[in-house]
Amino acid sequence: MKKLFFALAFALTLAGCASPTPQDYAAEKPSLDLQRYFNGEVTAHGIFSDRSGKVVRRFTVLMKCQWTGDEGVLDEAFTYSDGKTDRRIWRLKKLPGGRYTGTADDVVGMASGQVAGNAFQWNYTLKLPVDGKVYEVQFDDWMYLIDERVMLNRAVMSKFGVRLGEVTLSFQKTS
Repeated sequence: MKKLFFALAFALTLAGCASPTPQDYAAEKPSLDLQRYFNGEVTAHGIFSDRSGKVVRRFTVLMKCQWTGDEGVLDEAFTYSDGKTDRRIWRLKKLPGGRYTGTADDVVGMASGQVAGNAFQWNYTLKLPVDGKVYEVQFDDWMYLIDERVMLNRAVMSKFGVRLGEVTLSFQKTS
């Protein structure tokens, strides 16, 4: 009986640790169509919070997005609260079944993602410059379409499985 109890407790513990999947949002509306949302101009406002939750950086992103068939380009121009600027150009490819891949100059290898319902989950490794050094950090990036103009984004950044911080963004479609 003790073994059964411990086995059940272990199974429940593992179930409690399970992460959400895009399929958990498959019935949510409005349905996210990345090609439609990220087409034209999009503005985002964001913060980076360290692992304690303290906001350590604020920024805006002006995005120019364009799709040709199943291939898209998201040209992101970042302006940080300290006046520094940066740029990232994503090259996305739509695959069957709501899957996407993407590359950018500061992304290691290829990003992969999945759309279901109003959500998009995106995983990638980013080369992050900090104090003259470059670190490769992993992103578990989730986007949730709120309505035809607004999408919220939450990305957890980690290294070796240790949570380093979180990026929170609010996208607004401007054209």
